[in-house]
Amino acid sequence: MSGSRSLRSGLGALRPDAFGVDPAGARMERIRRSPNFADGVFQNPLGARTRPTGSMLEFAKVYFRKEERVLRSPSGTIPVHPTTFADLAREPASGLRLTWMGHSSVLAEIDGRRVLFDPVWGDRCSPFAFAGPKRLHPVPLPLAAIGSVDVVVISHDHYDHLDLPTIKALAGTDTVFAVPLGVGAHLEHWGVSPDRLHELDWNETTKINGISLTATPARHFCGRGLRNQQHTLWASWAVAGPEHRIYHSGDTGYFPGFKDIGAGHGPFDATMIQIGAYSEYWPDIHMTPAEGMQAHLDLQGGRPHGVMMPIHWGTFNLAPHAWTDPAEWGMDAAEEAGQAFATPKPGEPFEPAGDLPTDPWWRPVAGPIARPWRRTKPVVSASVPVPAALDLSGER
Repeated sequence: MSGSRSLRSGLGALRPDAFGVDPAGARMERIRRSPNFADGVFQNPLGARTRPTGSMLEFAKVYFRKEERVLRSPSGTIPVHPTTFADLAREPASGLRLTWMGHSSVLAEIDGRRVLFDPVWGDRCSPFAFAGPKRLHPVPLPLAAIGSVDVVVISHDHYDHLDLPTIKALAGTDTVFAVPLGVGAHLEHWGVSPDRLHELDWNETTKINGISLTATPARHFCGRGLRNQQHTLWASWAVAGPEHRIYHSGDTGYFPGFKDIGAGHGPFDATMIQIGAYSEYWPDIHMTPAEGMQAHLDLQGGRPHGVMMPIHWGTFNLAPHAWTDPAEWGMDAAEEAGQAFATPKPGEPFEPAGDLPTDPWWRPVAGPIARPWRRTKPVVSASVPVPAALDLSGER
């Protein structure tokens, strides 16, 4: 009997709805007509290996090595800014304010509108309540404490960007959603009505409450289930208000198309760029901090106009590198390139036009900082090298 109870308990912790559903019907017909869909799957703007390269046994040895595991988690409590509803209720003086909620979740207040990118309030980015990467720090404030949001933007359907409990909570509000083509199938399955969905292919734009949101290309992949059909698109996002422009990278490897996005939608007052979870085992689908800085420059996000804020780091353990390496390497890359680099604590609001948060708040709980990028060749895509000016592999 006890074995049966344990089995039922384990099954109860599985959230089958979390896998979502595959697109079908008219949605699938629209996908088939997309210029970015060929041979039965969505295609990258530049060829990308979406499966780990090299031996998985080698990867497992590195990933589970005790000395490496220690570096992938903080040695103490990560400081979280005590954000309050009152903090967010005050209008930003400059018209643009960003609040990093951890990982890739960002509340952007732009020209009187509120955009919530990739909200993940769950404890784990996984279909299971008992397994999968767990948060290294709590969410800065309850989802309900954020207040009303004009639009929720999703970059792609991986678990660390599209979170079932968060979406179900937001489905009970009157906010609308801007998502890449095909991702709307998951949201409808979870209770979001079709009339609240703006589902975009690359280079399509929708206007919501006076701001323009454009799904721009990215170099990544998709999928939530064991049988991944590659039938949902991944995207980065360019958002423009009457006075300001911002960019959210989602997940992406480096590719030359950043220059086209910058030319078409920049210059940007702020870019939110993925710089964590990189590895030589998947060099085409995530950027290193040096590649992220080059993307920021390509996007026309650089000085004297804009600020780069790193995302996709510090909240979940998703790669072999130390949890602080993205921030440390990112700071070095910014200094090398002479660029403004904001490092807010989770939950710390700031205005890109004002005083930037630059305190290395992670160091007191970081453990030893080895700076491996100073000793070895940076982890970059073999097909798209980082310019020499941003190659931080040399000893200093």
